[in-house]
Amino acid sequence: MRPLARPRHNRLVAGVCAGLAERFGLTPWTVRLIFLVCCLAGGAPFLIYLALWVLLPQEP
Repeated sequence: MRPLARPRHNRLVAGVCAGLAERFGLTPWTVRLIFLVCCLAGGAPFLIYLALWVLLPQEP
């Protein structure tokens, strides 16, 4: 399993969704769609995204 990191390729904003997708074997668009549905349903997914943007290391 790959370590959790923000990739330098296949990213739109910060690479958080692409990094999660690579880590769990999904496509980046699947993770982005799940994130969008969670944002529309309420809760704090945007804050979680910002936290992951700050905390996840950049892929070398």
